[in-house]
Amino acid sequence: MIQNNKDKKILNRLKKLSKEIKKHNNLYHNLDSPIITDAEYDKLIIENNDLETKYPNLILNESPNKSVGSKIKSKFKKIYHLSQMYSLGNAFNENDLLEFLKRTNRFLNQPETSRYKFLCEPKIDGLSLNLLYKNGKLISAGTRGDGTIGENVTENIIMIQDIPKYLKKDFPDLIEIRGEIYINKEDFNKINDDPNQKEKFANPRNAAAGSLRQLDTSISHKRPLKFIAHGVGKSSKSYKTIADYYKDLKKWRIPTNKLSIYSNSINEVVNYYNKINAKRSEIEFDIDGLVIKIDDMYLQNRLGYVGKNPRWAIALKFSAEKAITVVEEIDYQVGRTGAITPVARLKPVNIGGVVVSNVSLHNFDEINKKNINILDSVEIERAGDVIPYVTKLIKKNNNSKKNILPPKYCPTCNSKTIKEKDEAVLRCSNKYGCKSQIIGQIIHFISKKSLNIDGFGEKQVKQFFDYKFINKREDIFNLEKYKKDIINIDGWGEISYSNLIDSINNSKNISLEKFIYSLGIRYIGEINSEILARDFKDLDSLILSIKNKDSLINIDGLGPKAISSLIEYFSNDNNIISIKKIQKILNISNKNIILKNNFFSNKNLVFTGTLSSLSRDEAKYMAKSNGAKILSSVTKNTDFLIIGEKPGSKVKKAKSLAVKIINEEDFISKINQQT
Repeated sequence: MIQNNKDKKILNRLKKLSKEIKKHNNLYHNLDSPIITDAEYDKLIIENNDLETKYPNLILNESPNKSVGSKIKSKFKKIYHLSQMYSLGNAFNENDLLEFLKRTNRFLNQPETSRYKFLCEPKIDGLSLNLLYKNGKLISAGTRGDGTIGENVTENIIMIQDIPKYLKKDFPDLIEIRGEIYINKEDFNKINDDPNQKEKFANPRNAAAGSLRQLDTSISHKRPLKFIAHGVGKSSKSYKTIADYYKDLKKWRIPTNKLSIYSNSINEVVNYYNKINAKRSEIEFDIDGLVIKIDDMYLQNRLGYVGKNPRWAIALKFSAEKAITVVEEIDYQVGRTGAITPVARLKPVNIGGVVVSNVSLHNFDEINKKNINILDSVEIERAGDVIPYVTKLIKKNNNSKKNILPPKYCPTCNSKTIKEKDEAVLRCSNKYGCKSQIIGQIIHFISKKSLNIDGFGEKQVKQFFDYKFINKREDIFNLEKYKKDIINIDGWGEISYSNLIDSINNSKNISLEKFIYSLGIRYIGEINSEILARDFKDLDSLILSIKNKDSLINIDGLGPKAISSLIEYFSNDNNIISIKKIQKILNISNKNIILKNNFFSNKNLVFTGTLSSLSRDEAKYMAKSNGAKILSSVTKNTDFLIIGEKPGSKVKKAKSLAVKIINEEDFISKINQQT
């Protein structure tokens, strides 16, 4: 209710601001004819948000912040990306780039002298975002998350001028536009200099992430967030090159990196890298390297992905940042696989905006090699998002203790330690009874790349383990019976408990490959989990295969150590009992089951001989992408043997078993057939 002249003035100002902002949004996004600068537009937004914060009773129904909504949420909802968001592999020098080029040529079966057109973009140190547009209208915005599922931050980004609510003409029916949310250096300093900002951000990336992931969306709306596009996900429109896609982005007034260039050789890439590295301090936003992408989209599709990384792109990281500090203590951590890792506790030191106080020393051979001990001064190095590590000893301390010796007994359970042949790592021998290993397995089970349970991390697992609420993985699904105990623990309450239970329930839908990974089996990482999920329709089929070692040996890409580890793990009755219990709780689906019907779908293939138009790796990738299984040897279960030049003894074996034999030309023809 309007009570005085001051309220009337404020209300009139809010009405005027709302009208102005609406007008300029229309001029900028729909008419492509802005009449004010970005800075002038930002001033209008900031003034409007400040007035709404001070006078919440005067907020208009037509407030700019109500176009999508600005309520304070209790937590972010999950959002599924239509196509997976991948991460980039890293390169650190010219040799790494040359190896990247060699791998590309090998995969495409091209001569070593082959060259490609590369797009080189300075890598903004921000937060990945996926924008979904349908019929030109912004439908949702989601963080990268685990690549498949992110957080829905649509309401938080609605005031970012770089993100239009509507695309202009010539838009596809559906498109995922991918890019980076960031805050530039000048705005970052203003945020930290603000006396009302209680907690200071360590760097612009943290400021961007902290600003975007505000449950109170009005805070996000006030922050000077920016967006820059660098990729495309699922799209109803196909593009020949990245350059063609960027032309559309420009048409839609979505910014791309103005510092990007095209290069035709690794030498040109390195020269540009050196140039950008030299002028980093002059660039308005933080960058941590150079992203190199093959411009040709057809080649991108052929190259595809390995694990979570595209084969057609790589990030060349800037030189590592270094600092000198003192080792205050060295203690031991026991991981989920029993590995005993010496950890240096350091005098805290800031490296590139990150305070480092602990670093892994990897193993005891590493300690001896670098001659490191307590009280010594050491050099710490950190490159981009790579975990910090000790590079070398700087100065010995005369008062340091004697040499650090490997423990003969596990520091957690006092069991004997063992060192396997050809391994530098020391391990606890108590594989299934060591408290640290059990806790490590549970932490891995609920981690981001596994069940991805929000609000449930290492701290909570250790806390609940100590209270005896959980002592094995399946116990996390029975926490409701400890509600009274949990809500009375310091730091907990009704709301935090309810949020945790909701997160646990939301995690019950999981893909087979993620579930296999979540078990934490030694040598079974993300890539091997994907291989197993492609080869087996469900978990029961995988468990049954353990009885037949030959079925595992014949899986293409699965090494002997991984096979031995699988057999050992699934031969343990307690592991099987635990898995069976979890199976009844979770909905485990196999996203690798190919729904489209290709000629080779669900067929077992073996390759032999030298292929001419394709490399062996690309042929296998094509077959797997169409639902085929790749075997390493010919058996009675083989459906097709694909032969190239000089095929060898597998042909004779195939003929004796009446396995169908086809050549490379037939394979290429049939791989493109849909039945």
